Amino acid sequence: MDLVKAVVYGLVQGLTEFLPVSSTAHIRIVPSLLGWQDPGAAFTAIIQLGTVAAVLIYFAKDLGAAFMAWLGSLTGKKSNAQEVRMGWAVFVGTIPIVVLGLVFKDKIETSLRSLNIVAGSLILMGIVMLIADSLSKGQRNQKDVQVKDGLFVGLWQCLSLIPGMSRSGSTISGALFQCFDRVAAARFSFLLSVPSVAAAGLYEGYKGIKEGGIDWGPTAVATVISFVVGYAAIAYFIKWLGKHGLAPFVWYRIALGVFILVLVQRGVLNSDQGAKSSPKTNPQLQSRREAPVEAGDHGPSGFVVLRRLKTGGYRPSG
Repeated sequence: MDLVKAVVYGLVQGLTEFLPVSSTAHIRIVPSLLGWQDPGAAFTAIIQLGTVAAVLIYFAKDLGAAFMAWLGSLTGKKSNAQEVRMGWAVFVGTIPIVVLGLVFKDKIETSLRSLNIVAGSLILMGIVMLIADSLSKGQRNQKDVQVKDGLFVGLWQCLSLIPGMSRSGSTISGALFQCFDRVAAARFSFLLSVPSVAAAGLYEGYKGIKEGGIDWGPTAVATVISFVVGYAAIAYFIKWLGKHGLAPFVWYRIALGVFILVLVQRGVLNSDQGAKSSPKTNPQLQSRREAPVEAGDHGPSGFVVLRRLKTGGYRPSG
């Protein structure tokens, strides 16, 4: 991976991680439109550490208080009750996604990265977000968080294992269904994201070191950029959400999902172009994907995409 691609991926990750539009979907869609190889789930998980760092710094006070209160509750030390509840809510809410992430790891990294699934997920979660935003009464704030809220929103977070669903979109929707106001829902969503995203990034980083399959230079560049852009995105999104709600993001998700489905249907994009194949299900295809890529093998460039749209697509050779 060259530095230009690393910069693009860092910008995309930083901009979309905290907006409810799915950073994973955009990391999957952007290379397909530009004719680049899908960077893969491992690269995506690692550069998310940049956005995790942004959350840690932006919410340092809230996270520190919740963590210390949670530790104190384990040793019998008296702590602020609200902070204890938040700490346990984050802990309990992280368990479901860790368990399901390990169980379905192979599918998450391979077949679920199909553009058809990504596009469908964008549309489906957009509709769910619209319903949640419309029905939420906004009666509760961050101080009202209970441990059971952590479990409920944590189950919603599991939807983000499907590329296109969006971690922030699913958790904010879950919090809105629990009658939290928009700002509290967003803040709870960001706090809940830290353990699972950090764990995934560290795990993939460990694997990369062990297996030697990570191009660390560009990955580091993308991670730093995602941190800087992500920090700015957090501040902007929280202010925006309190005033405007989720509707603009809903329509963006639906429009993008439909656009991708049209491109796939017309043959402009291959639904599985660039996505990794599972070696367990198709070892021959996997070996071909791991072979050196020749010039022109990365799929259609942006200019080719536009040309194929104008001409009505193309027919595969043979």
